[in-house]
Amino acid sequence: MSGLYDLHTHTILSDGEMLPIELIRRMAVLGYTTVAITDHVDASNALSVIEALKMVRESAQLFGVRLLCGVEITHVPPAQIAALARQVKETGADIVVVHGETPVEPVAAGTNHAACSCRDVDVLAHPGLITIEDALLAAKNDIALELTSRGGHNRTNGYVAQIGREAACRLVVDSDAHAPGDLLDERAKFIVAKGAGLTEAECRQVISLNIDQFLYS
Repeated sequence: MSGLYDLHTHTILSDGEMLPIELIRRMAVLGYTTVAITDHVDASNALSVIEALKMVRESAQLFGVRLLCGVEITHVPPAQIAALARQVKETGADIVVVHGETPVEPVAAGTNHAACSCRDVDVLAHPGLITIEDALLAAKNDIALELTSRGGHNRTNGYVAQIGREAACRLVVDSDAHAPGDLLDERAKFIVAKGAGLTEAECRQVISLNIDQFLYS
């Protein structure tokens, strides 16, 4: 399924400002067909977040949006990332995002490597100055590297795009939205991709990602 997507958003289930269905409604008005809600989790809340999101899936469908029930594994010790990713997938998570080594937060060294080594991870969010070795691992395991519009996290978008190109990684453009003002329309998503140094053709390819092919092939 192609169409406007966002694979990284937050609600009041963690540090966002919107109810899940408010986020979905606002995204529907902007033309989105696929939205992943990926609230911050560790071992204490991962399963409850997935169960809460499942209860909103039908409401999202009534607004014409396919809701992907997900998580963003955040500040979890690298040695525990794989086990938690496997646990949430077994609980029914549609997508697992890992909070990468952004330059603006004290993320533990080795988080990028742990995420890129794990086949249960789908997206490495704002991976900062990711190494080419980890990017190659991400490509091997079909893990997407994120270009983000989020302030601070987006400082390394150009570097991530360059490394992703070298490693033949899949790239995605996400909002990491926490509030209504963070949401992106299609033009804004294109500008994030273009601003990261992608060509016009690469921008179109990233913006029109086939989500089913990515997540379920």
